[in-house]
Amino acid sequence: MAKINKIVIANRGEIALRLIRAAREMGIATVAVHSTADADSMHARLADEAVCIGPPPSKDSYLDKRAIMSVAELTGADAIHPGVGFLAENQEFAEMVEAHDLIFVGPSPRHLGLMGDKIAAKQAAIEAGLPVVPGSDGAISDVDEARKLARDIGYPVLIKAASGGGGRGMKVARSDEELESALSTASREAKAAFGDPVVYIEKYLDNPRHIEIQILADAHGNVIHLGERDCSVQRRHQKVVEEAPSPALSEELRAEIGQRTADAVKFLGYRSVGTVEYLYQDGEFYFIEMNTRLQVEHPVTEMITGLDLVEHQIRVAAGEKLSLRQEDVKFDGHAFELRVNAEHPFNFMPSPGLVTAYHPPGGVGVRVDSHMFAGYRMPPHYDSLAGKIIVRARDRELAIKRCLRALMETHIDGITTNLELHDFILRQDAFRSGDITIHWLEQALEEREVAAGAGK
Repeated sequence: MAKINKIVIANRGEIALRLIRAAREMGIATVAVHSTADADSMHARLADEAVCIGPPPSKDSYLDKRAIMSVAELTGADAIHPGVGFLAENQEFAEMVEAHDLIFVGPSPRHLGLMGDKIAAKQAAIEAGLPVVPGSDGAISDVDEARKLARDIGYPVLIKAASGGGGRGMKVARSDEELESALSTASREAKAAFGDPVVYIEKYLDNPRHIEIQILADAHGNVIHLGERDCSVQRRHQKVVEEAPSPALSEELRAEIGQRTADAVKFLGYRSVGTVEYLYQDGEFYFIEMNTRLQVEHPVTEMITGLDLVEHQIRVAAGEKLSLRQEDVKFDGHAFELRVNAEHPFNFMPSPGLVTAYHPPGGVGVRVDSHMFAGYRMPPHYDSLAGKIIVRARDRELAIKRCLRALMETHIDGITTNLELHDFILRQDAFRSGDITIHWLEQALEEREVAAGAGK
């Protein structure tokens, strides 16, 4: 078992703060890396040490593997935590870390590579006994082959990038006429976004929910699941609101899909935290991908289990056995996470700039993970996530009320945020009833726009 005394936080923003806080409670010193744009950031202020690694563009700073490795060597760190995004799922970086006898706080490079290739991940899921969406066995590049497969599984179909995620390199085709254009467009987008033009085809599910299972696994063959999160409130495949547990699952179904997922992860020999994502429709689950890292929405799981996922992730990386058995995991209450972005609530234009005033919500059952403060300048170089409002209550109805109360208390001046979007979502009858799919939010926003136009 390795001892971690100092850890480099290879990320920025609220997730970097989250990691620093967990490490400090564990008695582990932290080193923040930052770009020149983040020199005055909260994560650089609160870490034990902070080192500038380059100019604002990500490729010259947070994606610069050699610069981060140099920081680890110069500061005498034992480990590197990649956080979420940037290098979190980069196989080459993990191999580089381990080659220098440092601990990569995450899964093995082999699993990063396996699950980073969506085609290989799908095949691994099949071998592990998980249900998958009907589709191609591998890459598709020939239009005639694609057309035959699409007719066999039935339109509509979804063309997806083999690498990457976040909705890029994904196109829906509803007929032979649309297929060729969708195939070339998806491949072109995949090449531009991920450097890999490879795409594959799956059956397009019309009205699924997005359900993900949080797992925790050590290097000794112990795997547990921490229940599910419902991430169905999305716009352009980007999650907006997450909740746990899902209003669509019974306790029996939760236990069944959770255990099935844990068994599959054990079969694969995986180590670390991870999330297995499914589409859920008509009582059936379909594996879509595995995220081999900490998730942005991990706090909702923490709120209903009382566990610190980052602490467990670090302990597992150090070689410790899990301190929990499946029967030790208890689910208590209902939790939501509202992603607060620096963007217009309805046209979604980014709004970087100076935060002139900031007052976060508080009170019973409210947690805020954010790197904002009055006087902080939101840079235009990175994603627009400004923070997360996480709320827990004894049941879903009270949790929604508590979310609305938290939104009312939140005060942010100087930049535009999407707080009004969250208020809109929480007040919709369909959302309150829990009867939604991954297409619901976009449809609700279209209806809102139509109604607003009719009222002019």
